[in-house]
Amino acid sequence: MPLRISLMRINVPACLAGLILIGAFAGCLCPRNSAGAQTASITIPPSPPYRPDQILVKPKPGVSLSALAGFHSVQGTVVLQTFQGIGGIEVLRLPPGGSVPDFVARYEQSGLVEFAEPDYEAHTFTTSPNDPKFTDGTLWGLNNFGQNGGTPHADIDAPDGWDIRTSASNIVVAVLDTGVWYTHEDLASNMWVNPHDGNHGTNALPGAIDLTGNDDSGHGTMIAGVLGALGNNGKGVAGVAWQVQIMACKCFNNFGVGNSSAILACLAYAQTNGAQIINASWGGNNSLALSNAVASTRDAGIIFVQACGNSGTNIDVAPVYPASWHFDNVVAVAWTTRNDTLASLSNYGATTVHLAAPGDNIYSTFAGSDNGYFSNSGTSFSAPYVTGALALVMARYPTETYQQIIARVLNGVDLLPALAGKCVTGGRLNLRKALSPPISLTSLPSAGGGAFAMRVSGGANRTCVVQVSTNLAAWFPVFTNTTSADGTFDFADNPSTNSTRRFYRAISTP
Repeated sequence: MPLRISLMRINVPACLAGLILIGAFAGCLCPRNSAGAQTASITIPPSPPYRPDQILVKPKPGVSLSALAGFHSVQGTVVLQTFQGIGGIEVLRLPPGGSVPDFVARYEQSGLVEFAEPDYEAHTFTTSPNDPKFTDGTLWGLNNFGQNGGTPHADIDAPDGWDIRTSASNIVVAVLDTGVWYTHEDLASNMWVNPHDGNHGTNALPGAIDLTGNDDSGHGTMIAGVLGALGNNGKGVAGVAWQVQIMACKCFNNFGVGNSSAILACLAYAQTNGAQIINASWGGNNSLALSNAVASTRDAGIIFVQACGNSGTNIDVAPVYPASWHFDNVVAVAWTTRNDTLASLSNYGATTVHLAAPGDNIYSTFAGSDNGYFSNSGTSFSAPYVTGALALVMARYPTETYQQIIARVLNGVDLLPALAGKCVTGGRLNLRKALSPPISLTSLPSAGGGAFAMRVSGGANRTCVVQVSTNLAAWFPVFTNTTSADGTFDFADNPSTNSTRRFYRAISTP
């Protein structure tokens, strides 16, 4: 009797990277008419957004601060903050009903200030694609703002990750599955092409007539869409990696059943043809042949991303393969909900499963037509989130080993109470953190043996919070700053001579 290997699926109902400061200056060219008179065509820009209850003023050098305080009193404004290190700039709260343009004009005409201006809005830089199902919130696993009963930020932090990188166009990802519908509008341009025969992959099923790896089920096409649907093309969905090379390796039939021999053939094809990452959203038995094949991918430096299964089982106790093989290139993935809980049907394992990713009601590309889409749930669909993230990390850090690439993803998770003791990291995938350089601390010499000083390093324009602890258990924030263009900032602390020994760390903020 042939070994039956089934796909893992379950059907269910369908850091401040920088600031944008908006000013109001506009310039124009003024042509002359035929009579020599000058005419002007001026487009007045829309007023930039600002707080309606505050303004900022900078006192003129040499102006009496008591005179300025008296003017505040007459105007009914209240000084909320003064930045002595920035020329004494003051934040003023306006009286009820006060108009920002009116009060800006009053202060500018007073002769007491160098300038007065609104408290303009600023926004983080985020990269968001124009794909309809991203913009309407359907793709909650990429960007969860609380839509449809979800928990805000229960996602992989994709927009902030995409600020760093969207493309892994040089990375080949093999999808070992039911194939991929390679003419799909959201996948066609991201399909790998075999330079020898022009195919996008292979079909290893016995007696196969179509050897191209096309999908007759839909499962593999959904996997491909989650990890690498073309982003920002105005169609359908966006994958974690907007550009990537997807290799279709068909080793499961339209019922989701395959055999070890077909899987081995696809693994050999992927390895021979340059795949760097393999997505395996299926499970089988403790086959020695299959174990040897996965070991060969490790020897070739290929990352093997494995769904851990959908039976609500602790696979430390009841193993599922290949997830339970402890090869250092295997990354086993559990399934979280839109509320950052471990799905009740997701398998788990404190020593076997490495991390979790969104897997609940995941909307993706589907087979059967060039514009088909479908929703489904399971670890089958959480695994390709991790695969897409690994592809982007590999593209960003091309000289690193597969162990280093995996470590970046595992060290960058968001720790979740629901995952404590359920997986190795206790966390859910975070794309931004995976793509960001790790934060490092370096002690600096202190002048005269006084204040403790250190340098925080973590990549350019990255907002970090310095925290202090006396016991390594409770941590308290003491300083927040954004790294400069060279990726650093310095911090100094001057505790009293009798204070308890203190420990310091820095963490990145969204």
